[in-house]
Amino acid sequence: MATPPSERHWVDGLLAWYFVSVWGAGFLATKIGLQHAAPFTFLTLRFAFGIACLIPIVLITRPRFPASRSEFGHVIAAGLLMHAVHLSGSHYTQYLGMSAGITALLLSAQPLVTALIAARWMNEALAARQWAGILIGLAGVTLVVWHKVDVREATLGSLIAVTVALAGVTAGTLYQRVFCPLVDLRSSSLIQFAATLIVLIPLSWTVEDMQVRWSWALAGAIAFLVIGASILAVSALHLLMRRGQAARVTSLLYLTPIFAVVLEWAMFGVVPSGLSIAGIVITGGGVALALWRSAPRLGAARHSG
Repeated sequence: MATPPSERHWVDGLLAWYFVSVWGAGFLATKIGLQHAAPFTFLTLRFAFGIACLIPIVLITRPRFPASRSEFGHVIAAGLLMHAVHLSGSHYTQYLGMSAGITALLLSAQPLVTALIAARWMNEALAARQWAGILIGLAGVTLVVWHKVDVREATLGSLIAVTVALAGVTAGTLYQRVFCPLVDLRSSSLIQFAATLIVLIPLSWTVEDMQVRWSWALAGAIAFLVIGASILAVSALHLLMRRGQAARVTSLLYLTPIFAVVLEWAMFGVVPSGLSIAGIVITGGGVALALWRSAPRLGAARHSG
């Protein structure tokens, strides 16, 4: 029996807000984790713990695994882009001195990049209001994190790292949508985590000598990022991607810097400026405009039934 539209919209909304809040909080968790381990080493620990969490889930639920070598390869390629390239770049961006706010701002350009690619090569026509919403959302995010911007933080290395991260998450999201639209998220996550770990271990050993300062804060950051973000939030994002257009869904990423700013205020007492508050309002309006879809006309609805 099909899920009623009203119930589906309610569930989609809940998943969207969960994804946005956890993804925004992830910037702070990453900041905490990088105080105890360098990026490749921190990510190695993160994905090793992720595999440990996924193995019992896969053994109990027995999900479908890729049926062909080609499908298996596509799952790995998407995972390396989404995890190894994107997260390594974003983590090194902060590790090299760029603040979480600036990192969030630059990575929030993904919806605009995704929209341009989808409109040019994936035949996803965007209405004028969606283009306007994307641009307004980016302008709002700029205001939200403007009080954090310091040109001295933007070193050449950090700019290269955040560019690599942006390219990785954009390419990975679209790649998975095109080549892995029907894969089971449980089995594909296990495969992608394992492939990413294989890449990260030699990097963490040769580049960083795998130095770790063990603490409960490090363990908490890893647990939050693995369970809350890499498993649950990414699954929510892919489920939403399957139900909508790429540009409309990834516009939600505009809201993640807002959550980062609000949580930083609550946890570390960093009070947002009036400019940031104005940016929050503008960003919310931009996201609403980009995601808003007019209700079908009554006649059209009857013909479609």
